[in-house]
Amino acid sequence: MTQFKNEVEAADALAAKYQALKKEISKVIIGQEDVVERLLIALFCRGHALLVGVPGLAKTLLISTIAEILDLDFSRIQFTPDLMPSDILGTEILEVDPDTNKKHFKFIKGPVFTNMLLADEINRTPPKTQAALLEAMQERNVTVAGEHHKLAPPFFVLATQNPIEQEGTYPLPEAQLDRFMFNILVDYPTIEEETEIVRRTTTGEAEKVSSVMTAEEIIYFQNIVRNVPVADNVIDHAVRLVNKTRINTPHAAEGMKELITWGAGPRASQYLILGAKANALLHGKYSPDIEDVNAVAVSVLRHRIVPSFTAEAEGITADDIIRRLF
Repeated sequence: MTQFKNEVEAADALAAKYQALKKEISKVIIGQEDVVERLLIALFCRGHALLVGVPGLAKTLLISTIAEILDLDFSRIQFTPDLMPSDILGTEILEVDPDTNKKHFKFIKGPVFTNMLLADEINRTPPKTQAALLEAMQERNVTVAGEHHKLAPPFFVLATQNPIEQEGTYPLPEAQLDRFMFNILVDYPTIEEETEIVRRTTTGEAEKVSSVMTAEEIIYFQNIVRNVPVADNVIDHAVRLVNKTRINTPHAAEGMKELITWGAGPRASQYLILGAKANALLHGKYSPDIEDVNAVAVSVLRHRIVPSFTAEAEGITADDIIRRLF
């Protein structure tokens, strides 16, 4: 890996790498620039992301493409109602030593032992299996039969969810939703983008992408993001923005009590600042400002506030509420 003289030089290198990443991703993924940017920000912040969109919008293809470009180990789990925690974490099996004829337990690692884990349609599996990911997402290790097993860095969980097909699904509990740094909405492509998608995908040729960054470089740049200085007024803005969602405190924004049942916790403030740091670096700035906080606010907050029945009855979404906070 290239050694940089100082953190300013490293920050410039990260901004250049970001442009190279986007260029490679665009060989396979048409449009979805905001989605790509949010995923890469989460990656450089050591965060997990939840992608919400209807089938056929290339969510799985996007994630596997990023894993290939970043030269990371990649695992995909298709979540189903009969999936068990051991199908994710791994299990212990009883083996017999052929030399001594003695029996012993051997741990067989599950697909969670990877760098980038795609949890496809995560809301299709029961809460017990969903909860199997909680320790891995928060602590970067798993516990099986009382034994702790560390996950090799970098480690990301990128989960997908279908927002319209609710039959046979198990909504993610708030505790697990809070583990995701971003909730990213994947929308339909424009007419021009869809035309290009059809043109590219109905031929026999497939675009090949090149590796742009290694796991070692990712870990290095993650540390650079953490070390970015932040002005007090930017931290104050992030904390006040989150406090506006808490309807039972004196800091609640006017009119929010009728629209919000439950507000965001402290993890939202942390992710607003981390996301702002990464957003600033990726766009060539050395320190985030209030605009960088606002740029990531919707993705950070949309799954951390619970709209009230009044808001739902009036067709007011979490995104609408967040924009009113500004």
